[in-house]
Amino acid sequence: MEHAPCISQIATLLADPKRSAMMWALMDGTARQAEELALLAGLSPSSANAHLGRLSAGGLVKVEIRGRKRFFRLAAPEIGAAVDALASATLASTPRQVPEVFKRSLMPNRTPTAPASLMRARLCDDHLGGTLAADLYQRLLEAGWLEQLEHRVVVTHKGASQLAGRGLFIQALAHRETRMACACPDWSELRPHLGGALGAALLQLFMQSGWLSLPSDSRALQVTALGQQKIHRFARQEVLEMAL
Repeated sequence: MEHAPCISQIATLLADPKRSAMMWALMDGTARQAEELALLAGLSPSSANAHLGRLSAGGLVKVEIRGRKRFFRLAAPEIGAAVDALASATLASTPRQVPEVFKRSLMPNRTPTAPASLMRARLCDDHLGGTLAADLYQRLLEAGWLEQLEHRVVVTHKGASQLAGRGLFIQALAHRETRMACACPDWSELRPHLGGALGAALLQLFMQSGWLSLPSDSRALQVTALGQQKIHRFARQEVLEMAL
């Protein structure tokens, strides 16, 4: 195991709730001043600078000098992906109850420290995460396109037919190495969204349609006005018909 990467340093840096709060504030790829990060984390400017110094020395954030001001951003997209994965893993490992320390890390004083754009729609591995994704997954279940059987998620015959009409063919997706569909824990919603090959294909469809876009150095997906309407209506007609 001599070649195994050492993750203890990064884990130690992220374990502090104040530092993790500042990391959440940078998850959308924006650069923020130390004063703003201090306010978001509930720290004094001097304490915030000390924490940011440790994060910078550990390679998690980088500093940008603009005149006399210093701005901080995540050092690399992989850092954001790691933080996102840790949040999802925390939920997956505690499906019945979210630990209080995790709640405080995410929502000090019940106010989310992650940017609103990240909570709304973000890249989760290779698929869509956030409120938009969790709502979509619920509609797919209610419309009968998907069925959740204990820990398995299956695409129904109706779902396969409806998806084929939108250019997504289950037979083609079945040849991928990943599972067809799965319920992926969503740390911001505390409810699942759609993962697996189908989740990735839906994200690709939404992006190719121009409904979503991913800015560089960010995990927050931008949603166009048309995209908001189209994704909101995706599978909704069938749900409305079932309610009548």
